[in-house]
Amino acid sequence: MRSGAGGNTIEPVTTAALGDTSYLLASGDEALVVDPQRDCWPLLASCEARGLRIRYVLDTHVHNDYLSGALEVRAATGATVAGPARAGYGFDHLPLAEGDEITLGGLRVQALETPGHTAEHTAYLVLDGGSGEGLPTAVFTGGSLLVGSAGRTDLSGAARTEQLARAQYRSLRRLAQLPSGTRVLPTHGAGSSCTIGAVAGERTSTVGDQRLANPALLAADEDAFVATRMLGLPPAPAYYRQMGPLNRAGPAVLGGPPALLSLTPQEVQLALGRGALVVDARDRRAFADAHLPGSLGDELDGSFAALVGEVVPLDRPLVLVLPEPVADAAREAVLQLLRIGYDARLVGQLDGGVERWRASGRPLAAIRTADVSEVRRALAGGSVAGPAVAGGSVAGGSVAGGSVAGGAAGPKGELPVQVLDVRPAADPPVPGALAIPLTELPGRIDGLPPGREFWTVCGRGRRATVAASLLAAAGLPVTAVVSGGAQDLVRELRQ
Repeated sequence: MRSGAGGNTIEPVTTAALGDTSYLLASGDEALVVDPQRDCWPLLASCEARGLRIRYVLDTHVHNDYLSGALEVRAATGATVAGPARAGYGFDHLPLAEGDEITLGGLRVQALETPGHTAEHTAYLVLDGGSGEGLPTAVFTGGSLLVGSAGRTDLSGAARTEQLARAQYRSLRRLAQLPSGTRVLPTHGAGSSCTIGAVAGERTSTVGDQRLANPALLAADEDAFVATRMLGLPPAPAYYRQMGPLNRAGPAVLGGPPALLSLTPQEVQLALGRGALVVDARDRRAFADAHLPGSLGDELDGSFAALVGEVVPLDRPLVLVLPEPVADAAREAVLQLLRIGYDARLVGQLDGGVERWRASGRPLAAIRTADVSEVRRALAGGSVAGPAVAGGSVAGGSVAGGSVAGGAAGPKGELPVQVLDVRPAADPPVPGALAIPLTELPGRIDGLPPGREFWTVCGRGRRATVAASLLAAAGLPVTAVVSGGAQDLVRELRQ
């Protein structure tokens, strides 16, 4: 979207992998950036090429889902960093409280305190005219008013969830009183874990449209709003706990994407001995066929870093195994990881990948895969095609591992099958399945029922592969359902 007149423009910069949108507001040759991602360098280059001078960089709140790029912008341009007066930032910045304003060309930008998503949350009104009252033409709503929803209020801890939900209700009502044509420009949108409930696919809207259609604005009263906001809260990704403190202190300035070192098998072995985790970014079937023992299987797509963040502590050193073409994969993986702070512990990538590891004489492991039809047959006690592998070793192309083919008591009586549903919300539930969201799985592996073979399922096989790799690393017999998802399985079981 590009909007505006008289030399005023608003341009979105969407990071679909995190479900977030940053904004560039320009008036004449002056500009400001709202809620920038850490990898903001292409935006900065574009502004320089267009002769735009970035004077300010604004954050609407202390972000939980990514490291702010505000300090990156300042280091590159000299822009003033501004943000909520109550944010508690540990670096030099311009604090903005209710009614405070900055000017940009022919525009004024005014702070509007909108607590709820976080306690310090602040929206920013864009007002026409360099002085006087002016009329709001747009509002950067961050994590308060979203398109079709509102930001969740539980990320500051359970003790504050209801208090912030009530504050969110009042903040949304303030925003809803703006003129109908005021553009609503939220940071969080579809795909963000900072949202709750259904979020529209559109990234922007208007106040008038949201008054008519947004369920968060249609609640009968405050109590009804709070009741709906307290139900069905999905678990937050594990890395969220570290984002707030890191953003308050100020993330390290990188100045550009860091280089990823190439490591020999021996160097990877040494890193593993020092506690590193291998994250294998190849596709799920290649990972299942052969991977370094104990690896996390997380194929490189838009969810790659977000899923690392769900299950891997932020201080864990990481070694990557990358798909071809490796150079492109390295760039994408590093960009995703640095957005959420994992670059600081990124050791490097295995040069030559799995084949070089195999050629060095080191062992590989494998995990069996299945589709939903095989799950139904396994639960019914029928035969299951394919080799039976539970993190077994692979040498010279042969597979060796314990037999774990399943059924009510396994086709051969080995182990009963336990379906493990790792979706964020199990709806509809899979009959007889154990539902544990992927985010919670690392802390609950020790409590899983013994003597079972676990068949992991999710929506489309993505999380199921990650979950299977966690269980295999813990020495549990597992099969990853990589084709089809939980809803397909529910339909299969009804037949």
